[in-house]
Amino acid sequence: MHRPGVAGGAPAAAAATGVGPTPAAVEFDFDAVFAPDDYLYFYETTLPQERSRREADFIEQALDLQPAHRILDVACGHGRLTNLLARRGYRLTGVDRSAGFLEIARREAQAQGLAVDYRQGDMRDLSFDEPFDRALLTFTAFGYFSDDDNLLVLRRIRRVLAPGGRFLFDVLNRDTFLKRFVPSLVTERGDDLMIDRTSFDQRRGRVTTHRTIIRDGQRRDMRFSMRLYNLTELEFWLREAGLTLERVCGGYSGGPVDHEAHRLVLIARRPD
Repeated sequence: MHRPGVAGGAPAAAAATGVGPTPAAVEFDFDAVFAPDDYLYFYETTLPQERSRREADFIEQALDLQPAHRILDVACGHGRLTNLLARRGYRLTGVDRSAGFLEIARREAQAQGLAVDYRQGDMRDLSFDEPFDRALLTFTAFGYFSDDDNLLVLRRIRRVLAPGGRFLFDVLNRDTFLKRFVPSLVTERGDDLMIDRTSFDQRRGRVTTHRTIIRDGQRRDMRFSMRLYNLTELEFWLREAGLTLERVCGGYSGGPVDHEAHRLVLIARRPD
């Protein structure tokens, strides 16, 4: 997925929102940034089926998924991984803020004969009657809010996990991001353009992007901001949320975390 200010990158999460209004101090025009039609139009070429299969393979292995597991996909977006894992025989519940993305996810699940429980909701307010064995938060969908609310997201995920349950999420590797930072990026599709102008606030640890979309001769402008964390900070916040970091990989290939790793994939556990 393309990410803010990274060569070949754009917003924080591809079709994966799962959020409601955010504090004024954190600038993020969710409805504009995650408008399903424009979003998927510019990003679908970065999401080939082979990529989704590789990521699903990694998730199965890293979380030791079992058919009896109840799995929660937070910020599930249009169901790219949710429906794929359901097709492999797992019991999935997907939560997302965007009604438009959920409509796409439900439609595709129905067409494939999949029984996925899709719900509209905010990742800071997860509430379920039964606990989950596993939880996912993929496509760099962590960091939309203030530190307090990002911590709240982790605490809510811990709350819905059964004791011993595991949680997988991915983020940009802040250290590598800063080495490769570019202030602008243009994504073209035919005559249509998506232009990102990005800055990074060292003190707040936030990357902010002013996005301009020019499509069918119409222009739309929006802004979004994300908190980027390094690995030391992430381990601290997981502990604060009552989760134990078990494993970190430098991406969905399962490789090590080093100075070349563009992405971190973290597996945490709710202690027994």
